[in-house]
Amino acid sequence: MDRRTRIALWGAAAGFMTLVGLWLAAVATDAAGPLDRAASDGFAGLLGPRTGLLAQGIVHLADPAVFLLLATGLIVVALLQHRPRLALAVSLILVGANATTQLLKPALAEPRFADLLGGAQVGAVSWPSGHSTAAMSLALCAILVAPSRLRPLVAPIGAAYAICIGYGLIAIVSHYPSDVFGGYLMAGTWTLLGVAGLWAAESRWPVNTGRTAGRAAVMRARDAITPTAIAVAAAVAAAGLVAVARPGETLAYLQDHTIFGVVAVALAALAASLVATLAVALRR
Repeated sequence: MDRRTRIALWGAAAGFMTLVGLWLAAVATDAAGPLDRAASDGFAGLLGPRTGLLAQGIVHLADPAVFLLLATGLIVVALLQHRPRLALAVSLILVGANATTQLLKPALAEPRFADLLGGAQVGAVSWPSGHSTAAMSLALCAILVAPSRLRPLVAPIGAAYAICIGYGLIAIVSHYPSDVFGGYLMAGTWTLLGVAGLWAAESRWPVNTGRTAGRAAVMRARDAITPTAIAVAAAVAAAGLVAVARPGETLAYLQDHTIFGVVAVALAALAASLVATLAVALRR
């Protein structure tokens, strides 16, 4: 087993342990429950009649029918590239991550009532989020399937897709932030397992034995990270413009919902880190 395969497997193990820790903190013991509820209240407070409809529409972009269509498209693209191993890995990642999530949701169901949310409550069968798992697994598999020159572009688009789905789910009180974190981590863990399998197969049955110079690899790593970093910076700038337009209201809202701001940044950071890390890992 080569070094990068071992690193991918260790990463998958770390992802699994993080998932267990998240479940213990957010669901089993409710230690992180106050943070979940406070952040959910902050997200929900941003919705009005129009933004509520927008959030609902965004969430539907990860519905089962859409997921099946996009997943099939990714597998077909891999086959058209004459990469049957990749098509198999993508299939296993998409099925494994989403099937695991759907099995865990009822098995780990736990009522988590939040006084702050009033009549709009998150259901007991909610951890981890199925829509978040679907969105992030599609985003990561899109990076796997994309040609190397397009990965820096696909990565930020995938991150934005997963982030918007996650934010929408929390805002419409369909899921708590911990559910979305769980969905992202589930997709990331299964992707690492799939990548480890690909690299192990490549090591045992190499298809292309060409090597790339170290300097070129470093340059590609930088190129892989840059678009995602620019996308994150653009999102921050857009949020800043909103704050400048209504500084008093924005400051007052963040003061009243500080946890919301922290969680929103953390979710975006996790999504961006997952896609950027994968894009860099595949740079050779």
